[in-house]
Amino acid sequence: MAVNPSLAPIAPADFGMPQARHLLHRAGFGGTPKQIDAVHEMGLDGAVNFLVDYDNIDVSHLGTPRFDPDIMKPVPPEQRMAAQAARRENDKAEIERLRMLFLQRQAQDLTQMRRIEQWWLSRMIESPRPLEEKLTLLWHGHFATNHRTIHDSWLMLEQNRFFRQNAAGNFADLARGIVRDPAMIHFLNNDSNRKMHPNENLARELMELFTLGEGHYSEQDIKEGARALTGNTADDNDFAFNARAHDTGEKTILGQRGTFDGEGFVRVLLNRPECPLFIARKLYRHFVGDINVEPDPAQAAAIIALAKSLVENRYELRPVLKTLFSSKHFYDPRVMGSMVKSPAQLLVGTVRTLDTPPRDLDILTEAMAMMGQKLFDPPSVAGWDGGRGWINTSTLFVRQNVSAYLVAGKLPYEDGWSRDSVNYSPMFVIEGLKGVTPAAVVDRTLSLLIGAELPPERRAPLVEFVNSRKAGVTPDVMVGLLLLVTAMPEYQLC
Repeated sequence: MAVNPSLAPIAPADFGMPQARHLLHRAGFGGTPKQIDAVHEMGLDGAVNFLVDYDNIDVSHLGTPRFDPDIMKPVPPEQRMAAQAARRENDKAEIERLRMLFLQRQAQDLTQMRRIEQWWLSRMIESPRPLEEKLTLLWHGHFATNHRTIHDSWLMLEQNRFFRQNAAGNFADLARGIVRDPAMIHFLNNDSNRKMHPNENLARELMELFTLGEGHYSEQDIKEGARALTGNTADDNDFAFNARAHDTGEKTILGQRGTFDGEGFVRVLLNRPECPLFIARKLYRHFVGDINVEPDPAQAAAIIALAKSLVENRYELRPVLKTLFSSKHFYDPRVMGSMVKSPAQLLVGTVRTLDTPPRDLDILTEAMAMMGQKLFDPPSVAGWDGGRGWINTSTLFVRQNVSAYLVAGKLPYEDGWSRDSVNYSPMFVIEGLKGVTPAAVVDRTLSLLIGAELPPERRAPLVEFVNSRKAGVTPDVMVGLLLLVTAMPEYQLC
């Protein structure tokens, strides 16, 4: 039976507990049984509106740690002059002193970047606006920059705030803002883009990776786009426009003629029919699932409908997301439970679904990197590949171990686990269960963590595990059951 391609809403009566669970996982990072029940009680429209219209949800309790904006501030003129003099005079002691000062600043910035990374991971775990963080992660991977290239933690933090402020707003604002973003300007060398010596990096990626996709522009379009972006630079932590470096001449970009600057260039791209289709594909991959090299008819139809919605709503994202999260396609049984969890989805989702202690953030951020998704450090300007690319023999080992660490507090190189290390009771998973039989306990746990029935031959060992514990269903038995279920291949999907 084919997947339903329709973006028409499902009937309100079809929004059951499995659909509520699916919505919380895809529009966020999952939820506890009580949270799933609360979303279900809201009904389809209420639940979708609650998640998408998140601005009225208070997040002031999250706070923001104090970070230093000036660690990597430009070297003052007197220090530059001293360095030049030391090189002229071959003053090795002074050269070494200045080099050590620079290395100290880099070390301080790297330390701050780790703190910012942990702050964002904590925010994903704790925020009552899960879609806000899910979208911030989407735009971070879409407009990808990384700290190892920029070497300025403050610029990475400010870019992250920009993505969050516009996360569910208008894609046009994101596109216009990114060509004025200091982190992106440094990352793609637009600070060296001047009318006498154009740099094409930002123009190329703006078309290929941010708005249109490969094959929908020419090399001449890139050259003309680079001219439009001349003069867009940064002054310390802020955007700056260098009028003397800007090419004011007429450009021809994708058949449009004008004296375009950066904003004019973006406007040309947004008006191309390829742009909404390209963004629709990104939204689809982030919230629905992998797209085949040649999309199947249902995927193609759903993506085209999403693109049409983007055009009709002039790139406003909220109505498009509401359409998607209410649709028959989104809740098709073959879509539900079919997406490979990203490392963020796996880690944050385990904490939010099982209400585990967050454990040691140093360990968790390191695990994220080992699973292939280091925050603030995508592998390239193309971001993360995602999908099936998250899973290989080495990452699967880490994925299983990080779930076990969150549940039991046990690292893979430690023997066994104890009640002291666990420091956690998962008895809420079976709260309100009528008839606490081994079979009922297993079914409740599977419905929460996997959301699908297992074949009898795979379910039976879980029932036998619970049944074999003579003390009954204790917190230790539930921890053991969670360890077994989170080690299953199905737990890697949502």
